[in-house]
Amino acid sequence: MTTAEPRRHPAGLTLGQRVIKRSFDLGMAFAGLLVVGPLIMCCWIGASINTRSNGFFLQERIGKNGRPFKIIKIKTMRPLAHLDTTVTTHHDPRITALGHFFRKTKLDELPQLVNIIMGQMSFVGPRPDAPGYADQLVGEDRIILTVRPGITGPASLYFRDEEILLGQQSDPEHYNNEVLYPHKVELNKLYVENYSFCADLRYIRQTLSGRRMDA
Repeated sequence: MTTAEPRRHPAGLTLGQRVIKRSFDLGMAFAGLLVVGPLIMCCWIGASINTRSNGFFLQERIGKNGRPFKIIKIKTMRPLAHLDTTVTTHHDPRITALGHFFRKTKLDELPQLVNIIMGQMSFVGPRPDAPGYADQLVGEDRIILTVRPGITGPASLYFRDEEILLGQQSDPEHYNNEVLYPHKVELNKLYVENYSFCADLRYIRQTLSGRRMDA
């Protein structure tokens, strides 16, 4: 007996799937802000003191349908004049001591609950890329842009230790562009083509448990 092929959605999510996904996002984001709102403010205060600047970090990212938006994170880095790359390694000198803690625990991602409520992000989906990546997708790869980017997702879980991996490379930016990013595109395409709400719940559970997704 042959195994059935996974259901594929070449045009993206169905209307019903979009409604269920968005309803879940809104309900959980509002509930999440009520629970972790005080923690976000504590992180903001700590980051403000640690970086001697506003503890919230806003950066342009590419969202659904290729539209740019400002992602909101807790600031974990200080600017350095000789470093302007968007590729970050584990030993990046721009990361502050407190920033390392925020990044390891993913506390820096909590303000993205606001991005979800604003309709710019989802709990699960492709991670939002800086300009020059997702907005350059062509052909079938553009199916990734039919969904909102997510706080977590299959590519995020598979490359949970991305910064450590990049730190082991002699040319992190080249490795990211030629190896990591193409792999992420394939994982994200499969996510959209074979979308299911149950899979979203599984990705959230794996994220909260700290588990890495296997290939």
